[in-house]
Amino acid sequence: MANVELERAAVQQHLAPSSRMSDRDEIILINTTNVDAFEDVPPNGGYGWVCTFSSFMITVHTWGINSSWGVILNHFLSNSTFPNATHLDYALIGGLSISTSLLLGPIVTKTYKTIGTTITSFLGTGLIFGGLFAASYATEIWQLYLTQGVTFGFGLGFLYLTAMSVLPQWFSTRRSFSIGLAATGTGIGGLAYNLFAGRAIETLGFRETYRVLAYCTLVANSVSALLLKDRKQRRHQGVQRTFNYRDLGQVEILLLVLWGTATEFGYITLWYSLPNYASSIGLSPQQGSVAGAILNLGLVIGRPIVGYFSDSFGRITIPMTMTALCGLLCFAFWIPANSYALLILFSLLVGTVCGTFWGSIIPVMAEVVGLTRLPSTFALICLTLVIPTIFAEPIALSLVGHSGYLSTQVYVAFMFIIGALSLWILRSWKFYEIEKKASREQSSDRVSTTFPSYFAWIRPRKLFLHSGRV
Repeated sequence: MANVELERAAVQQHLAPSSRMSDRDEIILINTTNVDAFEDVPPNGGYGWVCTFSSFMITVHTWGINSSWGVILNHFLSNSTFPNATHLDYALIGGLSISTSLLLGPIVTKTYKTIGTTITSFLGTGLIFGGLFAASYATEIWQLYLTQGVTFGFGLGFLYLTAMSVLPQWFSTRRSFSIGLAATGTGIGGLAYNLFAGRAIETLGFRETYRVLAYCTLVANSVSALLLKDRKQRRHQGVQRTFNYRDLGQVEILLLVLWGTATEFGYITLWYSLPNYASSIGLSPQQGSVAGAILNLGLVIGRPIVGYFSDSFGRITIPMTMTALCGLLCFAFWIPANSYALLILFSLLVGTVCGTFWGSIIPVMAEVVGLTRLPSTFALICLTLVIPTIFAEPIALSLVGHSGYLSTQVYVAFMFIIGALSLWILRSWKFYEIEKKASREQSSDRVSTTFPSYFAWIRPRKLFLHSGRV
């Protein structure tokens, strides 16, 4: 209270006699100062930028490393490396590494809150190293399932999900931008490791390539685990749930799930299939790895830009627009891409927008459910993405086997359009929440009126509201 009195005296001293604060103004000042004293406001920078760099390096050496599976997959498909292994086996292994990490969402949330961020991150680091190193000794396909698929996936979950749960704590108005910067690690890692894997497999063989990748992850992720820190919050947050499956009954959560599920079917297919698509139109494996690398270069360019404009123009509106654009690019550029030049152009353009979900989901969830519920909701959404990440590439290869790549291209385009439609509806839901809150505040001094439910409120014109930054 002494601080409040000093601040009041200082303000009064600098005001002209005619503009001295009234008693009402003093009460407002005291209340505002008290709120600021107890409200936990993120620093919006500071050590948060170190955590951003740490999260970026983790993304490079988790998702970036995993993107090289498209190059390794093309090598296995072209050379029948493992006896009796089918195309479906290889496709499932790629999906398994992602789906396993997402399946761990609730466990990771509970683990890092129990044993701490650093130990959880080192656990993930060890599992990733062990999975890749053991994969270099695999001689049968089931061994690749256990190493590249399950063990690497466990490590990816413990490391990446922990980083993405910690980073939002450090930012408020720059949250989308910081997460966008961290998410560019997927593109930079994918760019570097796609090119490296393509070259290394030709010169060293796939086994030695796996070992080099393993040691790269061990060094980089160990340093990042030491740098990544939770922010000490001034206000006790209470007991937080690991997850609550009843949240799936809420329309806003279902829309987030639909956005993630639809775009994952498209994103995983693009991510893993471009090198193989290049081979299907007569290009060399090296050209295929370059196409995959260029897609990842697009991720590097697109994610921070999407994050920056999301903070400026709306954290739901911009991801919705970019997701829709991705579907249109598949129709306009991928279907006619029968030459190396056109494939490279498509890879660059689609790369800027195809990873919008993973670059934007954290800020969008913060807008929808708030920071307190964010870890538990993220864990729940990760669980719902297990099925699409397992079966996205098998479905794509099955469509290719039956009717060529045209059906796969149309399927991927429609998945992104469905994702954009779900965000369009979610955007209207956010406007609904804003109107409901305003209505309650206006009626606080009068007789309380019941605000209609979302389904009673929604009208076609409500989908086109544009006031405010949503």
